[in-house]
Amino acid sequence: MLDQNIRLRAVEPEDINTLYELENKMELWVASETLVPFSRFQLKQYIASMNNDIYENKELRLIVEIDHNDQKAVAGIIDLFDFDPFHNRAGVGIIVNKKFQNRGVASKALELLIKYSFQHLGIHQLYCSVITSNKASVKLFENKGFTLMGTRKEWRKVANKYEDEFMYQLINNQ
Repeated sequence: MLDQNIRLRAVEPEDINTLYELENKMELWVASETLVPFSRFQLKQYIASMNNDIYENKELRLIVEIDHNDQKAVAGIIDLFDFDPFHNRAGVGIIVNKKFQNRGVASKALELLIKYSFQHLGIHQLYCSVITSNKASVKLFENKGFTLMGTRKEWRKVANKYEDEFMYQLINNQ
């Protein structure tokens, strides 16, 4: 577990290289449903158009930043997506850079996002989908109190085969 300070912050123009690297990793596309790479130009336009208004955009992308080796480092990205203000629910997605995996970063970032979502945004329910073979994500969401709601059979095409996908949700009972 990292003992460095972990925080969530808005995306900055300087984050273009991080976004470019993460968005273009083909092995991550199965989770994001991406089929083609993003150009730097597209990502620059995306960053420039972001206003961090979840009610307008129906999504909120945040950078997971940590103090590492006496500097600030981008450890990953965490998203609220498919926000529904009527039902007060949103999907959750998280990507952590390989060098920060298995060190508690995802756990702390998800904890911060849950707190922000429930206490500040007034979200009633968070949900996520995880392919069943992604044991680290299954453990992450279950350890944060997400409840398994069901399994979608052969839902995601991974390489040349289909994998099942777990559906999880976390209800704000406060």
